[in-house]
Amino acid sequence: MLKNLRLERPIAFIDIETTGLNPHSDRIVELSILKIHPDSSEEYKSHRINPGIPIPASAITIHGITDADVESEPMFRQYAKNIRDFLEDCDISGFNIIRFDLPCLEAEFARANVDFSRQGRYLVDSQVIFHKREPRDLEAAYRKYCGGEMKNAHSAEEDAKVSAEVLDGQLEMYEDLPRNVAELSTLSWRDGQDHVDAEGRFIWVEGEVVCNFGKEHSGQRLKDIALNDPDYLQWIARSDFSAEVKNIVTKALGGEFPERG
Repeated sequence: MLKNLRLERPIAFIDIETTGLNPHSDRIVELSILKIHPDSSEEYKSHRINPGIPIPASAITIHGITDADVESEPMFRQYAKNIRDFLEDCDISGFNIIRFDLPCLEAEFARANVDFSRQGRYLVDSQVIFHKREPRDLEAAYRKYCGGEMKNAHSAEEDAKVSAEVLDGQLEMYEDLPRNVAELSTLSWRDGQDHVDAEGRFIWVEGEVVCNFGKEHSGQRLKDIALNDPDYLQWIARSDFSAEVKNIVTKALGGEFPERG
């Protein structure tokens, strides 16, 4: 499979599917590892995993894995030592592995109390290489979709005008894109559709407001936290969270909860 890469020890290509985008509060629902040895032999592991928390609709839209699909699967801690051993002495690679997959995996190992470290491993992220070779900034978009060079890049006035031209150029190039703002918004902000607040600290799950962060309370209904652990909401109200989040928890402490429109 690897025709152009010289290996001195095994390299593991990792991909995960999760309940969301926060490595600290979200959970893995599927993990696949392709290990390639210097002699070109391959080993492969793939597991569906019960995350122990509800899978939001926004995540299901992306990977198609539902609560029912994983309710009878083992939790990560039951796989943890086997996965750790499978990755021993391996370098690690993947697409967006450094910012997402590996932090999520490290967080799962920590919750399972299984030692795992990236130290002493080489990390190869093909997304980083892709972005270095194929820039993804406004200037690159203008070249691709409008066929020109920006005259005054990073001028707010120029950037705003070019952004409009780029969007129009995208609509011309991709005929399957929606032609109305509402559908383009859904496409642009798919992950945020179930956010109660802008940061996604609280999310909608089956019509209920659910906490989306923190080791102890992630996946719990806001109503249950307000009833069983109001001190936690009072801590949020005093701490460094957005005004929107503080307003949500303050109202919850008074028995008032958001309603989805």
